[in-house]
Amino acid sequence: MKVTLIRHAETEDNFLGKIQGRSNSLLNDTGRRQSLRLKMKLSDLNYDLCYISPLIRCFETAIVLVGDRTEIIRDERLIEREMGELEGRPKEEYNAFQFWNYDKNRSDYGVEPVQDLIKRCEDFLNELKEKYPDMSIMIVTHSGPYRALRHLLKGDTLKGNLLDGPIDNCSCEEFEI
Repeated sequence: MKVTLIRHAETEDNFLGKIQGRSNSLLNDTGRRQSLRLKMKLSDLNYDLCYISPLIRCFETAIVLVGDRTEIIRDERLIEREMGELEGRPKEEYNAFQFWNYDKNRSDYGVEPVQDLIKRCEDFLNELKEKYPDMSIMIVTHSGPYRALRHLLKGDTLKGNLLDGPIDNCSCEEFEI
């Protein structure tokens, strides 16, 4: 199975440096341009299915990337990490290192524990492997599930701090599993 993992394009909250969480915001003009640029990079590739988070920013990104050529399927397991009381706050108020430590598994302020995030992403991937072993799948999601899925797809050891650098809007990586 081939998996192309994509983070949604930029929204106004991304631009303003706010913690977006599960708020349902639209792409901004920069985000629409990012999507078009990524579409050009992926123009030679064909996908059997495109799975997305149920939030509109992922749908908007996916519709630019695959249009009506590929079936788009919403899956709740791809929704952004619950950010609790931190949603809408400036990113500077969020200590990412403390919330991405697998062993500490923090849930302060109502933030979804990292082990819960990884479990739902692992369930999603296992289902894909079972149902579509020979297909090419695009996944459009958010930075939290993107990071969790990337660790799982790479077969990383899940312990300690899993924060491994920023994941920019419209980031894209391909995996063979």
